[in-house]
Amino acid sequence: MLRLGWTRSQTTKSIRSRFIYDLFRLEKTPNPEYSRGFGRTPVTFTKLHALPRLRTSHNSFRTTWRTSFRMASGSSPPASPQKNSNRLANERSPYLLQHAYNPVDWFPWGKEAFEKAKREEKPIFLSVGYSTCHWCHVMERESFEDAEIGKILSDNFVCIKVDREERPDVDKVYMTFVQATNGGGGWPMSVWLTPDLQPFIGGTYFPPRDTGLRPGFKTILMRITEQWKSNRASLENNGKRVIDVLKKGSAIAARPGETPPPATDVALRCFLQLANSYEEEYGGFSEAPKFPSPVNLMFLMTFWRVNRSTTKGAEALHMVLHTLRMMALGGIHDHVAQGFHRYSTDSSWHIPHFEKMLYDQAQLAVAYITAYQVSGEQFFADVARDVLLYVSRDLSDKSGGFYSAEDADSLPTAESSEKKEGAFCVWTAGDIRGLLGEPVEGAKGGATQADIFMHHYGVKEQGNVDPEQDPHGELQGQNMLIVRYSVGLTAARFGLSVDMVEEVLAAGRERLAQVRKGRPPPHRDTKMLASWNGLMLSGFARAGAVLNDKALVERAEKAAQFLRDQLWDEPAQRLLHSCYRGEEMEVEQIASPIPGFLDDYVFVVCSLLDLYEATLSARWLRWAEELQLQQDKLFWDAQGGGYFCSDPSDPTLLLALKQDQDGAEPSANSVSALNLLRLSHYTGKQEWTQRSEQLLAAFSDRLVKVPIALPDMVRGLMAQHFTLKQIVICGQPEAEDTARLIACVNSLFLPHKVLMLADGDTEGFLYQRLPILSSLKPLEGKATAYVCQNFTCALPITCPEELKRHLLD
Repeated sequence: MLRLGWTRSQTTKSIRSRFIYDLFRLEKTPNPEYSRGFGRTPVTFTKLHALPRLRTSHNSFRTTWRTSFRMASGSSPPASPQKNSNRLANERSPYLLQHAYNPVDWFPWGKEAFEKAKREEKPIFLSVGYSTCHWCHVMERESFEDAEIGKILSDNFVCIKVDREERPDVDKVYMTFVQATNGGGGWPMSVWLTPDLQPFIGGTYFPPRDTGLRPGFKTILMRITEQWKSNRASLENNGKRVIDVLKKGSAIAARPGETPPPATDVALRCFLQLANSYEEEYGGFSEAPKFPSPVNLMFLMTFWRVNRSTTKGAEALHMVLHTLRMMALGGIHDHVAQGFHRYSTDSSWHIPHFEKMLYDQAQLAVAYITAYQVSGEQFFADVARDVLLYVSRDLSDKSGGFYSAEDADSLPTAESSEKKEGAFCVWTAGDIRGLLGEPVEGAKGGATQADIFMHHYGVKEQGNVDPEQDPHGELQGQNMLIVRYSVGLTAARFGLSVDMVEEVLAAGRERLAQVRKGRPPPHRDTKMLASWNGLMLSGFARAGAVLNDKALVERAEKAAQFLRDQLWDEPAQRLLHSCYRGEEMEVEQIASPIPGFLDDYVFVVCSLLDLYEATLSARWLRWAEELQLQQDKLFWDAQGGGYFCSDPSDPTLLLALKQDQDGAEPSANSVSALNLLRLSHYTGKQEWTQRSEQLLAAFSDRLVKVPIALPDMVRGLMAQHFTLKQIVICGQPEAEDTARLIACVNSLFLPHKVLMLADGDTEGFLYQRLPILSSLKPLEGKATAYVCQNFTCALPITCPEELKRHLLD
């Protein structure tokens, strides 16, 4: 019978609740597959969860796992016309459409499914994933395309498919349950619910059938069906008890009269925690798998800025620049077709998990352009441009929006029937010799282009992928390019000039890029999300401002206009969460558009503030103000402070959550802390400064104890402490002297500043919000900068070099 055990253990959260589900009376013998997985305690019994590649909690990710569960599989091929479709064929989400021809009676999340479950008194099977998820593809191929398993699901459960990127609110609630009851989570996520949507069992990937001591998905389904018939009340009661505990344990609120914790103490503790987890040889903050973690890098650069004269400040900067450099040289960076893969499965950034996510490109573009500001090294600016080139070419819609992701899996050849991870990106030595066979004039020993290219990028005749990273032989004999030597060393090795070697390498990369265009491409998720588009807009705006590149700024403006045109409901004053690319390349919306979540408002507001500083066009400030007012109305917790992730009045969501971790993306509350401060300086609304303080107070406990979990919020706390400077440029927008002062400001990393243009238009947005601007005038007819704090201004400055010295003091 199904036995339910209840334990509690202390973690960085106030609780970790854990259900232990033992479907079978088995000897409690350690399972070697599970002992290598993501569980935080040794697994000595059969648990109802398996272990896909996680994208959660990677700041604290510690495991000996490498790629023990990698499989030679991929997305399902397009369904043949003879197959019967299910309800998902009417959806627009690429993930849901991938399952439209499964022999499963799938429902999308919604009223129809809920009513059927209640009417027929059936449990709900909820499956959550996303279209570029490798292990989601595996479970679909093994289980959801299996006619026998499909019949068991359809006969005994109401089956609901959810795209986690389309419905992050649903995903967050049930992922909280899975993580609490299993000690970890990931996608695909599998959860069984009562007709009232209470979860009672959850896990992630399940193999289709029993393997040794490990129960298969079919067996689990049959056991749950039996228990639902014979022991329903127990299942429901235990599930309800977990939810009740989670409601208490996940509550985040400020106590009456509580104020934010001391910023300098919290920042120092965050630095020390990051320094303790730093991996010195290759950078990053874990051994393997290794994630880029831009939130950590941005915090460290902010910490350096206010501690740059100290050894700790120097150490922080070293950690950032070394990590960014090693990532850019590693295989996680696509040297042929630009952009960054999701994460590295090894400690040296060599063999990636090959999917490419929009939110990674967005944050890494900002991190690299910021590194250029602090270091002055052209290398970092070039990498930022590289990322933006990839996004412009491969993730951009003609409407101005940005697509969500590219898959890890693809067909090795047009004739192949089975997709493999990384097939689009890897090369044999023979491939490269065949493509780059010409000898290089003057090279030692008559070396060819291939000899130089293979030496520089670590290409080996037998392949350069460690078998430990490829347990299923998908990458046998293949090479993932990684920079092994500096250009100078490669030049010395072949007796060539640095310029000549750079030409050879550039020509080689271009030749490989052309060949890759002829390979079957990976699946692209063309869903366009307001939140991720906001992140990417910030990447273009900030890089464009720093590099003084009008084309990048114009691309940012096009993205902002896309958001306004396609994802802003003007009459209702509401953001929408998503839209989709139609079959004719037009932008489509579903019949009942999904209202925007907290992330959507927060990331778009941040991007509009960044776009204002890049363009100094006040219309973007005006819209940011409108969005912030609506965000406050929809999500603010007036009792406890901080913002709920989604509408707290939604009856289908069992938990009203406030995300308390900056992970693959910064948490919306972290970004809001700084958004509110910036907006208060642009609008004069002091209540937004107070709201930022209340938000930080609500997260005080987390900030004091484990600031490493919220490095982006620590940046907001530091901005509160150091008070933002207003840099006001008085001058005509198109004048050359105005442009020189603005370029001076943009060339510097100044995390605690707002930049504004006073152009003399007293009827304009800024003058109406900030009457004091009328008292600031150009000096002797020249564009003039005023550096103010709390609108007490220093002496006017007209010389860019003098302004730079003043800002760096």
